Amino acid sequence: MPILAAHPFLDSFLEADWLGKGIYLSLLALSVICWIILIQKTVLTRQVHQQSLQFTRMFQKHKKSPLSFEFSAQSSYPLQKIYSVLKRQTLELLNKNHHFTKEKSQPATLSPTDIDFIDTHVSSSIMKEVRHMEKNLFILSTIVTLAPFLGLLGTVWGILVTFSELQSHQMANTNQMMLGGLSLALTTTVLGLIIAIPALIGYNYLKNAIKGLQTDMESFSSEVMASVELQYRQVDVKHE
Repeated sequence: MPILAAHPFLDSFLEADWLGKGIYLSLLALSVICWIILIQKTVLTRQVHQQSLQFTRMFQKHKKSPLSFEFSAQSSYPLQKIYSVLKRQTLELLNKNHHFTKEKSQPATLSPTDIDFIDTHVSSSIMKEVRHMEKNLFILSTIVTLAPFLGLLGTVWGILVTFSELQSHQMANTNQMMLGGLSLALTTTVLGLIIAIPALIGYNYLKNAIKGLQTDMESFSSEVMASVELQYRQVDVKHE
C-alpha cells in the first residue's frame, strides 16, 4: 500500500463503504460543476468588459449623430444589444411622429413621453442582459452551502462506522475498519471545505463583476439617451 499511503484521499475512498463512496463521488461532481461555471462565467465577464470598453470608444466618434452609428459584429454583446434596442425604438417613434406631423418638412421630434418609453425599453434590455450573465450563478451559492454539509455527512458517517466497528467483536478487521471510518470522517470534511471556499470566492467575484458591468451598461445607455434627447427632443415653445 505504499502508493495509496501517499494519496490519503484515494486511500480513504477505496476503504470507504458504499455510502462513503457516494459522498466522495457527490463532492467530486460538485467540484467539477463548480469549476466549469467559474471558468465559463469568468471568461464571459472579461469578454463583455473588454467589448464594452471598445464599443464605448467607437460610439464616442458618432456621439453627435447617435442614430448613425453602424457596427458589424459577428457575436452580439450586451452593449450592442442595448444600442440596437434604443436605436430601433427611437427610429420607430421618429417615423411615427413624422407620419402624423402636420408639416412634413419639419424634422420629426420626440416628446417627453417618447423619451420615457425608450428609456423603459432600454432598462428592460439591461435587466435581460444582467439575468443572462447571472444565469446558473445560483449553483455556486448552492455549492457553497451544500459541499460543507456533504463533508459533515461524511464526517458523521465515518464516526458512526468507527463506533459501530468498536461495538462489534470482529477483532481481525476492527483496526482496519476504524482507520477507514476515521479517514472518511476527516477527508470528506477537507474536501467539502476545499470545494466550498473557491465557490464562495468565485461567487462573490462574479456578482461584483456583473454588478460593475450593469453599471457600465446603465452609464452607456444614459449617454446614448442624452445624445438622442439633445438632438431629437421636442422643444417647448412658449407664446407670450
